[in-house]
Amino acid sequence: MPRRNVVKPAPSQPEPTILDVARKARVSKSLVSMVIRGEEGVSPKNREAVLQAIEELNYRPNVIARSLVQRRTRILGVMISDLRNPFFGDVVSGIQMRAEDLGYRVLFNTGERVPNLEEAAIESLLELRVDGLILAAPRVDDTVIERACRVVPVVVLNRDTSATCSDSVTNDNLAGARLAVEHCANLGHTRIAHIDGGSGAGAGVRREGYLRAMRQLGLEDSIVTVEGAFTENGGYLGARELLSRSPLPTAIFAANDICAIGAMKALEEAGLRTPADVSVVGYDNTSLATLPQISLTSVQQFGADIGRLGLECIFERIEGKRSTPRHEVVAPTLVVRASTGPPPAKPKALR
Repeated sequence: MPRRNVVKPAPSQPEPTILDVARKARVSKSLVSMVIRGEEGVSPKNREAVLQAIEELNYRPNVIARSLVQRRTRILGVMISDLRNPFFGDVVSGIQMRAEDLGYRVLFNTGERVPNLEEAAIESLLELRVDGLILAAPRVDDTVIERACRVVPVVVLNRDTSATCSDSVTNDNLAGARLAVEHCANLGHTRIAHIDGGSGAGAGVRREGYLRAMRQLGLEDSIVTVEGAFTENGGYLGARELLSRSPLPTAIFAANDICAIGAMKALEEAGLRTPADVSVVGYDNTSLATLPQISLTSVQQFGADIGRLGLECIFERIEGKRSTPRHEVVAPTLVVRASTGPPPAKPKALR
C-alpha cells in the first residue's frame, strides 16, 4: 500500500507582545504604552519608531489583559431597545462621535424590545467588563437598572426611571405632544385622536402630554386615545380601531414616526387621503419622515444630542468628576410637512 504524504501544519507564530515592540523600536515598554494610549510627552522620533514597529509586527494590544492591570477597558456598553427604529441611528451617531473624542470605544447590542432579552443583553455587556452602560429606551424593570448601577455607571436615555442611582437624558415628551396637538388645533382641527406607544419607553408621557394639551385647548370632550405601539403594525391597528368609531377624527397624533406610517397605511386602505381627509403627525422626525412619498409632519427630538449628552454623563462618572445623578431634558421642536392641513369641509365616507 503506497505511503501517503502527510502535510504537517506550519508551526503557529507567537503573537507579538509589547516587549517585542519595545525591542524593535529600541525604547522602553512604558514608552510604548504611552504611545498606545496617545499620551503626550513622547518625542516625535520615538513615537514614529514605536508606530512603525507596531505596524511591522502587526501588534494588537491585549485589551483584556490591560484592563485587568488598569481595572479599566475604555470600552462602553450600549443597549439599544429597537434597532429597527431609525431614531436610534441618530442616538448611536451622537454616542459614537463623542466616544471617539474622549478616547473610548463602544460595544452595541439590543434586546429587541423584550424585557428579559434586554436584561440578558445588559448582563452580556457587563461580562465584557465595560466601564459604563448606556441604556437607550430600555423596557427592563427599574430593579435591573439599579443592579447594573452597583457594577458600573449607568445612564438611561429616553425613558423616565425611578432608579435613583442612574443618570438620565430624555426628550421633553410633554412639550412634544403639546406641539403636535397645538399644531393640529391651529389648523382648525377639533377631533384630534392619539394612537399611543403601548408599553414603550416614553409612551405614557406622550399620552399624558396629549391629554393635557387637549384639556388646555378646551377639547376635552373630543379626547380619543387608542392603544398602539412604537411599530408600524401598532399604528396600523390603532388607526383601524379609530376607523371603526364614529365620528372619525380629522387629525391623528401618532406615538412615533413608524406608528404614524402604519396609521397612514390603514387610512389609505380605507380610501382616505392624508391630509385632505385626515391629518397625521408623528414623533422623532426620523429619516423616514423626510421621504417625499411620506412627507410626515413630526416632532423633532434631537437623537444625536441625546446620545452625546448620555456619553458625557458616563464620562463624568468614570473620570470621578461627579458622583451625584445628572438629569438632562432636551427640548423638542415641530417640523411641518405635507401630512397635515386644515380639516375637510365635509367628511368623506369610508369604503
